Amino acid sequence: MVGVVFLALLSAAGLRAAPGVLILPLEQAFGWSRATTSFSAGLGIFLYGLVGPFAAALMQSFGIRRTLLCALALMAGSVGLSAFMSEPWHLVATWGVLSGLGSGCVAIVLGATVVNRWFSAHRGLIMGILTASTATGTLVFLPGLAAIAEAGGWRPVVLTVAAVIAALIPIVAWLLPERPSDIGLLPYGAAPGTVVEPQRRANPFKSAIDGLVRASAKTDFWLLFGTFYICGLTTNGLVGTHMISFCADMGLPEVRAAGLLAMMGIFDLVGTTGSGWLTDRYDPRKLLFVYYGLRGLSLMALPFTDFSFYSLSIFAVFYGLDWIATVPPTVRLTNEVFGDRDAPIVFGWIAAGHQAGAATAAFGAGLSRAAEGRYLEAFLAAGLTGLVAALMSLMIGRAGRRALAAA
Repeated sequence: MVGVVFLALLSAAGLRAAPGVLILPLEQAFGWSRATTSFSAGLGIFLYGLVGPFAAALMQSFGIRRTLLCALALMAGSVGLSAFMSEPWHLVATWGVLSGLGSGCVAIVLGATVVNRWFSAHRGLIMGILTASTATGTLVFLPGLAAIAEAGGWRPVVLTVAAVIAALIPIVAWLLPERPSDIGLLPYGAAPGTVVEPQRRANPFKSAIDGLVRASAKTDFWLLFGTFYICGLTTNGLVGTHMISFCADMGLPEVRAAGLLAMMGIFDLVGTTGSGWLTDRYDPRKLLFVYYGLRGLSLMALPFTDFSFYSLSIFAVFYGLDWIATVPPTVRLTNEVFGDRDAPIVFGWIAAGHQAGAATAAFGAGLSRAAEGRYLEAFLAAGLTGLVAALMSLMIGRAGRRALAAA
């Protein structure tokens, strides 16, 4: 189960990372401005997050397996269709709207739903492994896609992504059970005789909205939403979308810049899995404080380096370990505050904040680059928000801890 979901999340991460490779080839082929391609990438990232809570509700009522199969088909179809694009709105419709809707069902919320349904023990570790798949998607896809783009332009890139995603459809159809009970198992780590809550049949739209209404009454929801908004702003949106272009501005070839992101992916695989292990053992609030603080400082320092092999390697290692290490602690805090039943849908809304932040950075950094001719202001602003998120993290759950102490 973990292996199949890991591959699905990896493919969605590769799809969402591909616009970073396409910016320069599309600029050369069609003369489209960086603001146009950044808008498409930002819209896709935004929908990738917005769909999350509705996808979580859909998985509870329609089923994980069927939801995932439909999402993969939509992703493969929309990306394949983009091979025929010739106008900017074609890019927005395929890579922005359609792929955003499809990949939104194959996002972090899928991992959270699977972990809550299939595991009673080691949830932090498993969530870390599944979350690390997004970094692995960058590791697997970007260097190869950059080489393909350099050799053949943008069209072979989109056809490659579409083919990889389409190849996953029969694998998911064959190997993905819906629940542990379907193959005679209990959730991993559950005590013998544990009664598993049956699947709820409800209107997915109503379930998602009801979950938001209940959650939004708590301050902790807004703290988690705000910190995860900043998480998306400082990772997928800024570095994931614009790092290759930033390196190109500094004189680095596209393939070498993609290799830098791949190196980050390697170290994030270690960092995020390690974060899951730490989350099972230590206060997740303190972990988030460290992660966001270090990330903010590293982003503020990057524009002032010489972009040499050594300075970029140090940044890749340091930043890579922290890329999305924030996810396991955030999922654990969501479970603590909202309970196992509501946590997947609530986390879907929190993850929507992540992608809203990513969309803000993807589009905003493109505008800043077009206006100022450089990325300095975008990276400094993102670094400052990381420091703000570090302080916000320490406030999560304070009301609950005060009530417990009073009791």
